[in-house]
Amino acid sequence: MFKIILRRVISSAFILFLLISFLFILLRIAPGDPTQKFISPELSNELAEKVKESFLLNGSVVDQYFVFIKNLFMGNFGISYNYNSPVISVIYDFLFFTLIFSFICFSVQVTFSYFLALAAFKRKGKLLDKLLTNISLVVYSIPAFVKAIVFIYFFSVIFHMLPSSDFRSINFNELNFFEKILDYLSHMILPVATLSLTGIVIFYKYLRDNFDSISKSSFISYLRTLGFSENEILKKHIIPNTIGPFISVAGVELGILLGGALITEVIFGLPGMGRLTVNAILLRDYPLVVGCTFVSGTLVILSNLLADLIKVRIDKRLIKEILN
Repeated sequence: MFKIILRRVISSAFILFLLISFLFILLRIAPGDPTQKFISPELSNELAEKVKESFLLNGSVVDQYFVFIKNLFMGNFGISYNYNSPVISVIYDFLFFTLIFSFICFSVQVTFSYFLALAAFKRKGKLLDKLLTNISLVVYSIPAFVKAIVFIYFFSVIFHMLPSSDFRSINFNELNFFEKILDYLSHMILPVATLSLTGIVIFYKYLRDNFDSISKSSFISYLRTLGFSENEILKKHIIPNTIGPFISVAGVELGILLGGALITEVIFGLPGMGRLTVNAILLRDYPLVVGCTFVSGTLVILSNLLADLIKVRIDKRLIKEILN
């Protein structure tokens, strides 16, 4: 177990380092200058250079990169140009919402997909199975931003049932405890539904196909010849043998959610990592972009590492496979 963790940590740290290095160079060679919004045409050239120097942008790209590497190893991501605060503190303000939002969506995805796949498998070849398969293909083919717009149009514009943006109302502080809970829930229904639908479809398709594949295995046929009931075979053999591979897929999806749901958070105006990253890119806030990428990449790596550890915990035979 220790070897698995050590190997994954080393390889993941190297990949993360390459990612943020590539991002750093790409941002620096892209057209534009983030200091321009702080520089007036009335300023002298000397003062303009001092502004660039204060942002550590007066040197060459190579010099800036080595300064960046030095600060990175010291755990210093710099000061956000837009917020005028340390990058870590800015990210901290937005990260908590993304963590809560991601785990809610992930729980919804796993729960709904499991029960839908189980219901479809038990009625294999019947109307429900065919209906869920066709609906899943349609839902998967629709982009997330289209789902969000459709939800907002019908539930916010036409029927006025749910709020279309933010995660709480303007008069939130005037509400009592139970009204605040309901206010949170009403604001989160559309974003959670938008972000969860694609994951539900992916998990459903994966679980449904694996249920079917394992049920056709030779050892399942042997169990049938021994007189085991279909319900007993399903609970004790088909479902447990599906969990291991499913954990890997779930780990990837959880990492994506933790990294920040860009489209969903931007459309619904949610204060999460996705929206923060988009704003940082648009404002050319170099330190904040790198910091967001580092945190998002770390969360993705940790979620995949956690998935591998859970798989190994379930099945010790996977240790050699992972190490190889």
